[in-house]
Amino acid sequence: MHRYVILTNRKRAIVALVHSVAFLLIAFFGLISGVRPLGAKSPASAWALVGVYVAVSSVLAVLAAIAGNWRERLYFAFCATSATFGLARQILGDPPMHFAVYVRIALLACAVLTGVAIVGAHRARAAAALADR
Repeated sequence: MHRYVILTNRKRAIVALVHSVAFLLIAFFGLISGVRPLGAKSPASAWALVGVYVAVSSVLAVLAAIAGNWRERLYFAFCATSATFGLARQILGDPPMHFAVYVRIALLACAVLTGVAIVGAHRARAAAALADR
């Protein structure tokens, strides 16, 4: 059976899946919103968002590195790469990185599908455990 290190049970996997869906919806909002390139005169909120993207990208990259199996590693890699593209878009702005929105949406959609597979694996493991009783 697969060894999960981070998403060790169905509840954690569902929480991760809900987060992925929420960030996918936020990425869809990025289709209609514009981002200006980051500069010295940018508002503090733009700099704060860069800090959030750096922190989230770093944490997700570490989670991808310590993940227990390929599904978990793939899930966190999709999320980390999506956050990194969000960071690049926040720094460079829309004209040079407009495709980042489409890449983020594709990566988060892949993360959601992978999350559904992880939840399904937990459900199958629980059903097998009940059948063994």
